[in-house]
Amino acid sequence: MSSTPSSRTEDHRWLSLAIDLAEQCPPSDTAFSVGCVIVDEHGAEISRGFSRERPHFHAEESALSKIASDDERLPGATLYSSLEPCTRRSSRPRTCSELIIDSPIRRVVTAWREPPVFVSDAHGVRALEAAGITVVEIPELADAAAAMNAHLLDRGGDR
Repeated sequence: MSSTPSSRTEDHRWLSLAIDLAEQCPPSDTAFSVGCVIVDEHGAEISRGFSRERPHFHAEESALSKIASDDERLPGATLYSSLEPCTRRSSRPRTCSELIIDSPIRRVVTAWREPPVFVSDAHGVRALEAAGITVVEIPELADAAAAMNAHLLDRGGDR
């Protein structure tokens, strides 16, 4: 199944929705608030999620858990996450990067690289790219993605 790259306008629109979803996260002093939307190659939403929607779930994990892993729309889909998908975590058996790599999704759009607040060597973008996944970063939306996490950034992280 071939897919055409999303337009910059569509990437902005869907990534902005992911950022808005992050505002629904229950407050936490120990984890970032993140939103995620998965969109098919025709621009239709497949799934969405946000951090702590279910206990200990990250946004990408939440969105992916709502659809079958063999859903025929996933090979051409794009996953939009307000924060770079994680490569280390202690609360769940698999990282978000692993879940994405093991899915048929081959395109990820993110706004903000994980700052060194909880993990000093986050490398989700690098892990995804090493697995052959196209990663598009939209840094002009990083401030919006970081805004609901400002209380955590005072601990030494940055945008």
